Formats: sequence, C-alpha cells, structure tokens
Amino acid sequence: MVEQAPLPYLPRRLHQVAERWRNERPSAPALIDHDGTPLTFAALGEAVDSAVEVLRRAGVRGGDRVMLINENCSALAALLLACSRLDAWAVLINARIAPPEIRRIADHCTPRALVFTDGCSRDAGRHGADYGASAQDITHCGSVLVAGERNATPEPVDDSNADQVGAMIYTSGTTGTPKGVMLTHRNLLFIASVSGQQRGLSENDHVYAVLPVSHVFGLASTFLGTLTAGGCLELVPRFDPAHLADALERGITVFQGVPAMYAKLLEYLEQQGRDLKAPKLRYMSSGGAPLDIDWKRRIEARFGTALNNGYGLTEASPTVSQTLIHARRDDDSIGPPLPWVEVRFVDPTTGQECPPGTAGELWVRGPNIMKGYYRDKAATDAAVTADGWLKTGDVCRQDPDGALFLVGRCKELIIRSGFNVYPPEVETALNAHPLVTHCAVVGRRVPGNEEVIAFVEIIPGSTVSEDDLKNFVHDRLAPYKRPQRIFIVKAMPASATGKIQKHHLVATAERLCRGEDDEIEQGDL
Repeated sequence: MVEQAPLPYLPRRLHQVAERWRNERPSAPALIDHDGTPLTFAALGEAVDSAVEVLRRAGVRGGDRVMLINENCSALAALLLACSRLDAWAVLINARIAPPEIRRIADHCTPRALVFTDGCSRDAGRHGADYGASAQDITHCGSVLVAGERNATPEPVDDSNADQVGAMIYTSGTTGTPKGVMLTHRNLLFIASVSGQQRGLSENDHVYAVLPVSHVFGLASTFLGTLTAGGCLELVPRFDPAHLADALERGITVFQGVPAMYAKLLEYLEQQGRDLKAPKLRYMSSGGAPLDIDWKRRIEARFGTALNNGYGLTEASPTVSQTLIHARRDDDSIGPPLPWVEVRFVDPTTGQECPPGTAGELWVRGPNIMKGYYRDKAATDAAVTADGWLKTGDVCRQDPDGALFLVGRCKELIIRSGFNVYPPEVETALNAHPLVTHCAVVGRRVPGNEEVIAFVEIIPGSTVSEDDLKNFVHDRLAPYKRPQRIFIVKAMPASATGKIQKHHLVATAERLCRGEDDEIEQGDL
C-alpha cells in the first residue's frame, strides 16, 4: 500500500463548518429556502440557536436520537446543525416514506423527539399529525412540528469526531429489516471536505440542492460540502425540471443529481422546445445510480460541459470514487478512489483477492466507512471486516490509470430515481394482500433509471387485477417503491431447493415490458 499524507484538518462537529462562516463572513449568503427566502450565515446561526432551544424543550440531550422527518428546507438545516451542537444523533427520514416505515424506525432507534418539517412538506405535516406533534417556531425558518418525551436512553457521548455519531440514515438491506447506518462526524466531514475540494467548491458557488438531505448523497456531498466551502445552497424539496431549468438560467454554478433527473430535464426541454442557457454552470455530476453512457453524451452535448460520475453507498458516507474535474472522460467510469480511500477486489466465492484489472467484489477502507449498524452487531460484522474493510456487494474492476468501473451488483438492490428500493420491502407489502400467495420483485433498467417489477402468484381460482394490487400497496409503500408493473403468474421459476431464480424473472420482465410475450402472464414461467 502506498503511504499517504496525514488526513486534512476536520472540525470536531458538523455545526462548526457553518459557525466558521458565521464568524468570518456573517453577511454572506448561506441558504435560499424552498420559498425563496435568503438566509445569511449570521441568520443561519441564529436559526441554529433557536433550533437548539426547541430541541432542549423537547428534552434532547447528548447521545439522544432525534428523528427529523423532512424535505429540504432551512428548518431542516437548522435542526441538523442543532443536533450536532447538542451531541444528539440526527436520524434523517424522508417525509415521503409510508407511516408504517416511520413507526418501524422509531421503534428501533427510540428517539427522544420526532420533528416534522411541515412548512415545506405536506407529507411531514400528515406524519406529525399522526404523532400529535405541536408547532414550535424556529427563527428565520417558520414553524416545525415536535413530538417529544419518548422513553429514550441516551448513548455515550465521545469527544472524538471519529467515534461520535453525527447522523444516522436507515437502509433496509436485503432482509427488508431497517438498519440504521451510524455515520460519525469524521465520516461526513471527510466526504464534505475531500470530495468538495475535488469538485473545486468555493465561497463563490451557488449550489442547487434538490438531492434529499435525508439521503447521504445530499447530506454529505451537497449540503455539508457546500457549507464547508462557504458557498450558498438553494434548498429544493422536490425535483421539478422547469424549476431546475429556471435556476440554471438564473446562475446556478453546481448541480448534482441522479440520472433520472437529467433524463427528465432533457425530456422537459424537448417537449417545451426550450433552448436552455446555463451561463454560470461550471460543474455537474451524476450519482446514486448507474449512468448510461448514451445519456451522459446527450447531456454533455446539451450543456457543453462534462457530466462527472461517481460511486458510493450509505455505509461509505457515501463517496468511494468520483471522476476528476480536470480529467474529462468519454466513458462510464466512476472515477478513481478518493484520496485516503483504499480499494481491493475480492472473489466472492473464494474470498481471495482478484488479479489486477479483473472484476471482483469491491471492498473499501478509509475515513468514510461507517461506525456500524445501530443495535445490530451481527450485520455490522458481516459487512465490515475486523481490519476495517467494507464489503460493498458491488462488482467492479480498476483500469491501470486507477479509474474504477461498475460491472454489476452482488445484491438485488434496485435504484429508482436515486432512491434505494429493496425487493423484500415491496414483496412484504404485496404478500399482505389476502389473495397473494407468493411474489418476487426485480429491477428493470430503463434509460436514466430503473423500474420496480413484481411477479405475483395468487390463490388458484381467485381473481385480482394489476390495478387492484397497485391500489393495495399504494399506502403501504413510498411512491418510489411502488411497482411500475405487476405480472400475475401461475408459478415462479425455482431451483431444486425451491429458491426463486430471479435472473429468469429479470429476462422475463424485459420481454413483457417490451410487449414481446403477452401470454406469459397467464402461463408458467
């Protein structure tokens, strides 16, 4: 292993990146809220002061978990930084998930308080009403809904940024059981600093922040990365291609998105016949899902600038690699590993390291690797080796120039519009239908995105339609987890041991969705 230089200086806690600019550049723009309201770094600091008092009134102490059920807005920014100041763990939950999912997470992490950003999110407001939450004002940010006084036991507080948890993000994994990924202050600040430097972020940047801050990509790379550099964040709760187009014309300098966002933007521009100008755009990147090379080229041709690519996962805070701003590529590489991040390639069947240049399961080690899964030592031990290597479950290879290429996935994870969809979650929702006896869910790649496809067996002699099943799961699943197609079949393809052979279903889904085999819905697979 090549010896690397010492790590760059990282603050002790997340909130200190904003405190720096509050002291040095108080009148500089920090945020533009979802309704267009600007906040300077001084105003953001006052909002954090106010949010700290809101949390204290709810009984929050160091080591407590605070669930923030949110969409992007200044109130979320203030609450997240307030949690840091109190040494509480910010448990970031997208408000668009279904109520049963929120209950499962709350039961697992036992929060001291739940806070709902209802000012920017009707979904958050509905969840808050379910919990009987009351309105509390945050200076410069309007009100939020707070439900507190839950029976919670605080975790120990550690002075080190490498050990104290700054945020926890839930990922359901292949079992469908929620797992809380504990990300330390050092994990998140490392990515904010190092990946931000590679993107050339500075105090002159105006960054379009539509990636959910409840997702680690939006949290570490966009939100904390911009604050670390002293730039200005335009907080956007939900993606709308017309809003993005207007923002680009107003002078956005940096846009980070998932492939589906770029696909929808191009579709909108073509439908409207709009000749978009982005006079100040200097950096754009794609992450959160595999980037199709044809889409990359279309986007670059439209904007006249490089579309950078990268790779990561929640357990790596999230960035493992990203293409370099000064080294434009005309391929689908996910770039070289970040500085201070080590990679190796392991044969998943033998556990032996693969020869250079050949594909294997990607293992990663560095300052970005999670502390572990909350209250789940067995899952942590299965994911991270005793000497600190994270097993990503993804198959990659590395070219001689150091660039990584994503080859495939060991896991069955589906990435829909940048959000993780785990088949067991969808299967559980479908299996709850009284006429469903068995089901299996797979992903289908489409340009710039993936679709969720379900195969369902029902009680013989009964009748249920695709629309019936879609309506049944509508309130049980977040919108991005709902199947685009549901095929009703007599039997699943299975091995001699009874294990469903999902690779056959993937191929079948492709034929059915292209209309090449209509009869298979009624026949055996």
